[in-house]
Amino acid sequence: MLATYLCAPNLFAEFRVNMPEGVTRISEEVYSLHMLVFWVCVVIAIIVFGLMFYAIIKHRKSKGAVAKNFHESLKVEILWTAIPALIVFALGYRAFFTLEKMYDYDDSALTVEIVGYQWKWRYSYLMDDAAKEDSAQGTQFPVSFFSNLITPESQINNTEAKGEHYLLEVDEPLVLPVGSKVRFILTSADVIHSWWVPQLSVKKDAIPGIVNEAWTLIEKPGTYRGQCTELCGKGHGFMPVVVQAVSQTEFDQWMLGKQDEARQKASLNVKTWTMGELMETGERAYNTYCAACHQANGEGLPPAFPALKNSAIALGPVEAHLDIVINGSRVNPAMAAFGAQLSAAEIAAIITYERNAWGNNTGDMVTPQDVSNFGSSQ
Repeated sequence: MLATYLCAPNLFAEFRVNMPEGVTRISEEVYSLHMLVFWVCVVIAIIVFGLMFYAIIKHRKSKGAVAKNFHESLKVEILWTAIPALIVFALGYRAFFTLEKMYDYDDSALTVEIVGYQWKWRYSYLMDDAAKEDSAQGTQFPVSFFSNLITPESQINNTEAKGEHYLLEVDEPLVLPVGSKVRFILTSADVIHSWWVPQLSVKKDAIPGIVNEAWTLIEKPGTYRGQCTELCGKGHGFMPVVVQAVSQTEFDQWMLGKQDEARQKASLNVKTWTMGELMETGERAYNTYCAACHQANGEGLPPAFPALKNSAIALGPVEAHLDIVINGSRVNPAMAAFGAQLSAAEIAAIITYERNAWGNNTGDMVTPQDVSNFGSSQ
């Protein structure tokens, strides 16, 4: 029975006793530096413990050893001060050049803004001056999107077997070109987060009101996974990072596709919607952005995350519903402001869905124009 339990395939997480070697030159240097320090510590431990055990065994009382009384020894004092100082200096000198490279953000071919939210990431590909001019003329659209966890609730609740990338899978990975230096600008919209991808040797805090920088140059195509490593609230363990490294040609094609998506998304804010379209779009958007707190059935997790089913918000005035979704709650800080996160069409669809799902059936249909008008009146 015990043997069967201990041999269960999913009993333990992956057993790893060392850092990953990574897929960038910086990560290789960090790994090399780590191993150098490790082996220096091993040698020091062998020498120190070897001498200690030798003294204990060789000069034990049972062999007639008699302890000697002595006080300060200038030579010993100099040795045990100078030798550790030289070791620390040598390791520091070696580490200095790696740290210098890690903080060199110059000559980047691409800049990505990373903003942490509870509990997701927003990635924005920043434009150069020429691209900004094209954007102003309507010939190019900025690329910005949220990256959300897509691990099913059934796996999280242990009603279904966990997948290969449990809690490390997202709907929109950060796509980067191989062979190009990419600069990251990191901040947060709410609390402190930390963006970490071990194989890229990038770990940087995202702090509200502060802009931090990092960079990477990936040399090997592939998918690299990480997560938020700063305790940021209820959904901290559900905030993964996924980076997909592709060739420059694939990246250019992907970027064109994302710009087309941005163009189509902008057109949704001015189209004429039907109730059915709003409900269908709203259900998808609600499950992506709202269900983690308010649950897919609208019953919430009181008291922190109140129910929307039969709630005063969903059944009350539309203006109050718009206000709390766009501007957040002034009473409950757990309710974030989605006005800067979602498009007018997405907000309209979510509110329409919330007011007509789970038996609420108000019949209210909120349009993107309603959202835009409400926002402009604030």
